Amino acid sequence: MQITLKGNPINLDGSFPEVGQQAPDFKLTTASLSDVSLEEYAGKKKVISILPSLDTPVCATSTQKFNEAVSSKDDVQLLVVSGDLPFAAGRFCEANSAGSTVTLSTMRNADFANSYGVLMADGPLAGLTARAVLVLDEDNKVLHSELVPEIAQEPDYDSALAAL
Repeated sequence: MQITLKGNPINLDGSFPEVGQQAPDFKLTTASLSDVSLEEYAGKKKVISILPSLDTPVCATSTQKFNEAVSSKDDVQLLVVSGDLPFAAGRFCEANSAGSTVTLSTMRNADFANSYGVLMADGPLAGLTARAVLVLDEDNKVLHSELVPEIAQEPDYDSALAAL
């Protein structure tokens, strides 16, 4: 699969989950350095926003917009997955009033990017995750699946939120 970064092609490794499939389980690291899996969020719908780094304008904007949209929904958890260190992700949430957002780092489990089909295999951001959004039901079935074709582009918020 291929996406672009400012029009330049980037190859991805892995297979991106499609609507109707079960989302692969994962083990990712929280801002408090604990490791979690999808099981931690059982019984809730999940918006999984996958991005290269919270330290970029588009990633920051998408996190803030999703946080604002779902923070008042008790049955929905926003999970933001990136290659950022947990400390940096935690600081981002504190500085941007994104307290209900759970940031998850791939620092201890690079397999996540491959098992979710978002591993950038080449280009200047090789090794990081592409921009993507998944919406899962309470049983981790994929309700919405968007692999953003251009990394510098924001996801389709309306479609993702409508899937909830």
